[in-house]
Amino acid sequence: MAKWDNMLSMLWMLRSGRKLTAAQIAESLEISVRTVYRYIDALCASGVPIVAESGHDGGVRILESFKETPLFFNSVELKALVEAFKFAQGAGYPYTEELETALTKVENGLQEEQRHDLSRRTSGLDVIAPARPPSVIPLLRELEQAEKDRRTIRIAYRKANAEQADEREVDPYGLAYDRNEWYVVAFCHRSRAVRTFRVDRIARMEPTEALFEKPEHFSVTAFFRDQSEREREADGPLTVIRIEGEPETLNALCVHWHMRHYLTERTDREARFLIDIPTMNKYLPMYLITFGTGIRIREPLELKHRIQEMAYGIAKHYENDPD
Repeated sequence: MAKWDNMLSMLWMLRSGRKLTAAQIAESLEISVRTVYRYIDALCASGVPIVAESGHDGGVRILESFKETPLFFNSVELKALVEAFKFAQGAGYPYTEELETALTKVENGLQEEQRHDLSRRTSGLDVIAPARPPSVIPLLRELEQAEKDRRTIRIAYRKANAEQADEREVDPYGLAYDRNEWYVVAFCHRSRAVRTFRVDRIARMEPTEALFEKPEHFSVTAFFRDQSEREREADGPLTVIRIEGEPETLNALCVHWHMRHYLTERTDREARFLIDIPTMNKYLPMYLITFGTGIRIREPLELKHRIQEMAYGIAKHYENDPD
């Protein structure tokens, strides 16, 4: 049995109110008496008031005032919790206040030395949060509640570059955080199809009296993936695209909302994609040329030649321009 399981078992044995000897505990858990004493020290360090009594009727017991079971976290687990909070806060997670409260409860259960060690371990990481409208967090909570209640909502949604928002009724199926933005995936009554809406573009939202049935086994992640697949130019033969570049440049390429779904292999200096040829020919040359000399196409040759032609055409376009 793992150390923490043994410690928890020993705690439950002592919480029964009985006074037990170290030998009795050791026999029950099939561990050594020396290990029992180590566990007692660890429980005491976690704030459990264990009293040891010597003599003929001696043993160990827990004070009756003790009501709570301590949480056993090692230093790396505590570090992960604190830094996960930082990432959640940076992402605009709508329940960061509640998460911070829960984290404070954990930290309050630590000894001073543990708190100092935790502060030292987590001081080297910060998450820079992008600027967001203050309305996004309450909107996320309301959208999540509407999804939970299966309630149709009316939103005023402003598309990119639109002068004003227009109203529509939607059935929210779920939320997603992607590329530093929050999205709600919902069935749009106007278009009669599932659509994706950026939450920061929702100017106003209100619940309606109507309820909806969410499709069984609906997955927001699968929807995003399928949406990218639908945007392929055509079904056709697939080809491997092999691109070399500096790690940071390849990172920018691989996280592109469309390209990432075709990524099959990645090293520090190379990325491989599997994509259909019609889509490659129509979209990739114009996109890849924006990386300039930051990348080098290794395969296929037809993609490499197409980018060479585009670069030559651009150079010719400006060749005879006056200075």
